[in-house]
Amino acid sequence: MSARLLRVLKIIRVALHYGLDEMVMRGVKRPVPLRLLSGLLFWRDLSAPRGVRLRRALEELGPIFVKFGQVLSTRRDLMPADLADELARLQDRVPPFASELAVAEITRALGKPPEELFGTFSREPVASASVAQVHFATLKDGTEVAVKVLRPGVHRAVSGDVALMHIIAGWVHRWSADGRRLRPREVVAEFDKYLHDELDLMREAANASQLRRNFDDSPLLLVPEMFWDYCAESVIVMERMHGIPISQTARLREAGVDLKKLSSDGVEIFFTQVFRHGFFHADMHPGNILVSTDPKTFGRYIALDFGIVGTLVDVDKDYLSQNFLAFFRRDYKRVALAHIESGWAPKDTRVDELESAVRACCEPIFDRPLAQISFGQVLLRLFQTSRRFNIEVQPQLVLLQKTLLNIEGLGRQLDPELDLWLTAKPILEQWMREQIGWRGFIDRLKVEAPQYAHILPQLPRLVQQALIAQAQPRSDEGELLRRLIGEQRRTQRVLGFALYFVGGLLIGVLLAPLLYAFY
Repeated sequence: MSARLLRVLKIIRVALHYGLDEMVMRGVKRPVPLRLLSGLLFWRDLSAPRGVRLRRALEELGPIFVKFGQVLSTRRDLMPADLADELARLQDRVPPFASELAVAEITRALGKPPEELFGTFSREPVASASVAQVHFATLKDGTEVAVKVLRPGVHRAVSGDVALMHIIAGWVHRWSADGRRLRPREVVAEFDKYLHDELDLMREAANASQLRRNFDDSPLLLVPEMFWDYCAESVIVMERMHGIPISQTARLREAGVDLKKLSSDGVEIFFTQVFRHGFFHADMHPGNILVSTDPKTFGRYIALDFGIVGTLVDVDKDYLSQNFLAFFRRDYKRVALAHIESGWAPKDTRVDELESAVRACCEPIFDRPLAQISFGQVLLRLFQTSRRFNIEVQPQLVLLQKTLLNIEGLGRQLDPELDLWLTAKPILEQWMREQIGWRGFIDRLKVEAPQYAHILPQLPRLVQQALIAQAQPRSDEGELLRRLIGEQRRTQRVLGFALYFVGGLLIGVLLAPLLYAFY
């Protein structure tokens, strides 16, 4: 029997054991075969609350299902409170694996046992996540560190579950016309890539290092330093961070943290990552975020777990910024045009019809705090609209959509009165000014200057070669005369272009320092 079939059978067994079928089919008249099957399952114990049973089922099914539960736990507007509260425990209460296995993996990956590598090493894990667990230690010089160790067998488990996701996506693509519009195979492939990237802890360490550089001078976000001499594919060692989990709002209030400022800072951090850096933390559920209690950095965000990050190219950033600003300005025609111009919507889509549909979805949520907005209903209406106009889901933005849901969940917990639009609009407007203003011009000129410096000395030689090639003698005198006239005109154009190019380049290079100083 194949491993995939065994996995499917396990999923069915776990679902039946914890009564997940009862949750799904509640209020629905079941056919006779299902009623007979329920009668055969009289032996199972369904006395535990449904949230507890769901959490235990996800834990038993493994890392991919745990991550699914982590995402669901932030969407309290889409699910009952009892389920959300219980799934929130998945973020820091996933059962740990044996300490002996962690010690063995550290020894294998770093070449020495923990007793020789560190001044002290705690064998009891302080946190256990879906793909790894963390132990506290100190280096020989007394520096406090956190040691992250990959969960044994996680590669095999993830590969098996993702393979099933690929099969299901293929079924959806083959049998559902509406499902094809959602591009399920591309979406699963994107998740597959990022999930396997998360299993390489060296990649995670590199992601953390990049994010730390991006916010090096920022008063908003702290990122732990990585100790590269103690890092390998399955073990990484980083600076230990001290803070309060962002989900523990009562403790944050007691410590004197301004929750309104914290929620506003969270929005600014997100938009800074997306639009300024094009590099963003894509797993921002509450279990991965602390709030600093150090007097020097009090109240600042602390980011943890950098296994999944997202990147956006300039085209994506420009498109998203235009759409966000158009939404904030209620310019629904610009939103409709952006979707058509980008190819997300078919070229024959009527702009006025798409504009009207987007307005009907978004207008009711403006000028209202998060507490008064049902994003579940908004998302449902937007999905219905996208289906009506055959708008395709873009796989490269799946992580961004997931992160937006995480940000929304955090905002609800910290400050339900937060005006998301009012907070984000000035950030985007400032970014747009930097992109199309003098600062953007100077920054791009700095980036291109090395290339210009390489090309500029070659221009005379290149022009000369072009002129010589155009002036080669011809055997036919009549044809030669005709071509000479054409060559003269072409030569004039080449020289004119070269002069304009060199002159413009020299003017730009000479004026750039003055413009930069003036700005």
